[in-house]
Amino acid sequence: MPPRTIAIIGASNDRRKFGNRAVRAYTRRGWQVYPVNPHETTIEGRRVHRSVADIPVSQIDRISLYVPAEVGLQVLEGIARNPPRELWINPGAESPELIARAQELGLNVVVGCSIVDIGESPDI
Repeated sequence: MPPRTIAIIGASNDRRKFGNRAVRAYTRRGWQVYPVNPHETTIEGRRVHRSVADIPVSQIDRISLYVPAEVGLQVLEGIARNPPRELWINPGAESPELIARAQELGLNVVVGCSIVDIGESPDI
C-alpha cells in the first residue's frame, strides 16, 4: 500500500508551531507530507506548495488546517475542488462558520487534533 498523503495548510518553519510539529509527526509516521504555505519555500527539507492546487497528486487522503478560521474560510473553495478523504480542523483553527461552510461544500470534516489521531503527541 502506498504511503498516505497529507497536506498541512499553515505549515511553518517555526518548530514551536503546530504547523511544523505536524510536518515532523506525519513524516515520522511514514505519510507523504505536502506542506502548504504561500510564504515559505521549504519546511523541514520538504518543498512547500503555495496552495493545495499546486500539490502534484490527484487525491489527498487528509488535509489538516493550522491557520486561523478566517484563513481557513478563504481556502475552502480550493480544497473542495479536489476534496480530500478527510479535512481536519485542529484546535484553534475552528469556528462554527468554517465548519458549517466546509460541510456545505460536502467535505468530510473532522474537528480535532490530527497529530493525536496518528498516535503522536503535539507537545513534542
